[in-house]
Amino acid sequence: MSRRHLPYRRPLLATFAAFAVLAGTAAAAPATPTAPRTTSVAATPLATLDDTYYQDALGKTGTQLKSALHSIISVQTKISYSQVWDALKDTDQDPANSSNVILLYTGRSEPKSDNGGAVGQWNREHVWAKSHGDFGTSTGPGTDIHHLRPEDVTVNSVRGNKDFDNGGTAVSGAAGNYTDSDSFEPRDAVKGDVARMILYMAVRYEGDDAFADLEPNDRVNNGSAPNIGRLSVLKQWSQEDPPDSFEERRNDVIFDQYQHNRNPFIDHPEWVEAIW
Repeated sequence: MSRRHLPYRRPLLATFAAFAVLAGTAAAAPATPTAPRTTSVAATPLATLDDTYYQDALGKTGTQLKSALHSIISVQTKISYSQVWDALKDTDQDPANSSNVILLYTGRSEPKSDNGGAVGQWNREHVWAKSHGDFGTSTGPGTDIHHLRPEDVTVNSVRGNKDFDNGGTAVSGAAGNYTDSDSFEPRDAVKGDVARMILYMAVRYEGDDAFADLEPNDRVNNGSAPNIGRLSVLKQWSQEDPPDSFEERRNDVIFDQYQHNRNPFIDHPEWVEAIW
């Protein structure tokens, strides 16, 4: 990897500020009709979460913290792969246009109704590539919306199952993204989002629920092994791109309305360094 990046900082917006979001009609996936609904989300203050949800993790580090968080976030509701379509229309709703979603890598705002598998549409991107651990679209890691995001069909294909790292050539139609033969670099505005999704998966799936033990490592070309890299780069991305209001709202929507578990690294970004 030869391309170098200067450090950047994105302002960390007010954590868990209470707000309400009006969601428009959730357009149907190609084979799954859905009725119109209104979505309202109220953020839970971090202090409240620490006193309740995270109480068994506080004060711990290393493997003890990882184990405690695994126990906490493994208590969840699971959804099917077909239900992911409608969930993403809520979790990734454009704050400026309730009829649209924001695509992860391109950052484009696209109609919720334009989902599918054709060129120009958006589909379901597994940020932890589903071949890394061979879980496919099975209910569990294959449908966990903490790491599933809307993305342009073509750009999703370009990313494929590559590991994450800095460097490469520019991705056509996705400004700020780069790729080469063995890795993918997302745009700066979502680097931390990607890192925290990967690390969530590493804590949530520890090999005790019929799926592989997913772990990050500091390499690329992981193939079908249950690993994704590059860990040192992911840690850097998480530090340089802290959670913003979009990522925080997304965590709240998943917790309140769908899986009823949280990504702890959005609530406590410092826990990345405390574990790894």
